[in-house]
Amino acid sequence: MGVTRAQARQRDGGRTGGERVEGERRSGGKRTHNLFEAAAAYVSGCADDDQDRIDEAAGWVSPEALSFGVNELACRAVIALARERDESPRTVARALLGLPPA
Repeated sequence: MGVTRAQARQRDGGRTGGERVEGERRSGGKRTHNLFEAAAAYVSGCADDDQDRIDEAAGWVSPEALSFGVNELACRAVIALARERDESPRTVARALLGLPPA
């Protein structure tokens, strides 16, 4: 059985492999972005059909870290909408994707 995301975060002090603390810098002095910043920029770029923002965000972290961040953003968004609508996350997710109720 694998380690859950929550267990990994707890083990790593709340950080996953692709995150960086605000203000950390790579060699060269340029500010780096954490996986959640990358996911937010990537998804908002997709929503706005902004290919430049999508490409920029995709270069901030590894593809694996970006995938994790996008997945985490999707989960949090579905949970927030479900609470707001007083519906189950499953119902909200299916509705967002245009699927019939299960």
